[in-house]
Amino acid sequence: MQSTSVRVLSGDIGATKTRLAVVDISGAHLSIECEAIYSSRDYAGFDILLGEFLYGVERTDHAAFGIAGPVQGREARTTNLPWHIDADALQERFSFARCTLLNDLEATACGLPALGAEDLLTLQSGAPDACGNAAVIAAGTGLGEAGLYWDGEGHRPFATEGGHSSFSPSNEMDVALLRHLQQRYSHVSWERVVSGMGLVTLYEFLSLYRQATVPQWLAEQMESDDAAAAISQAALSGRDDICREALDWFVRLYGAEAGNLALKVMSRGGLYLGGGVAPKILPLLQEGGFLDAFLDKGRMRPLLEAMPVQVILNDRAALYGAALRAAAIEKPAL
Repeated sequence: MQSTSVRVLSGDIGATKTRLAVVDISGAHLSIECEAIYSSRDYAGFDILLGEFLYGVERTDHAAFGIAGPVQGREARTTNLPWHIDADALQERFSFARCTLLNDLEATACGLPALGAEDLLTLQSGAPDACGNAAVIAAGTGLGEAGLYWDGEGHRPFATEGGHSSFSPSNEMDVALLRHLQQRYSHVSWERVVSGMGLVTLYEFLSLYRQATVPQWLAEQMESDDAAAAISQAALSGRDDICREALDWFVRLYGAEAGNLALKVMSRGGLYLGGGVAPKILPLLQEGGFLDAFLDKGRMRPLLEAMPVQVILNDRAALYGAALRAAAIEKPAL
């Protein structure tokens, strides 16, 4: 018996970029019919961007969008972008039969079944019989976190805003960083230190702490390009010691918060690293600093050692997840 093909509109809406695609879904196979990536900050609102994408595209009845921010009912406000997105308004304007909004990390979690072995890199194998809840943590422009509840037969993804929980220092340098950031922010979250902007913050703090002068070439790169990318590249190439120290620190903090999430969700079924940062710093993630911090939870270390830890290499995971959510809604009830 052949499975019915479903054609949907899918979107991954982030503070830096927005990816939209028309996706054809047949069983577990996803095929992208057309796709475009936009700079989010170039548009005053998502509806304008969506209208540009849909111009000349054969319409689909069902759409779903993963959004970098909390979704409340049928509306969402992006955390690091001044957009308000209303599913009912989009549904009416673009004549969708159904428009669904979900958090971008929830979308990533929904997209895991569409990934193959080539889309994942294992940092820790965990127990061979690992099964149960799972979790996704993703450092990008911000820090996203989601859980997957295991109901005995399958996983049910759910969104969180755990990236905005309070940053907790674990050594004197962390404490100094926290005190520094408390002078700038009323609330210092994990996102302030584990994200693209967090890496920049770590570098700036270390430059002050070490009384180091920012090299002219690096200052120019940070000014003209993505500052976090410039720091990361300088660190990985060995061109700047402060950049390397900042990136090593970032990796340790990333591992520490990943371990916090794994314990809170009891992710016996595995922890996944999503987002745009992890695939770009794989050599450092594989060196051990991430796992050292992930496992450094005292008496809970054996529990964490049994959890598989994998990096998501495919940057379409959230796009796939939104597409699968739209397809599930379109399928008629049996």
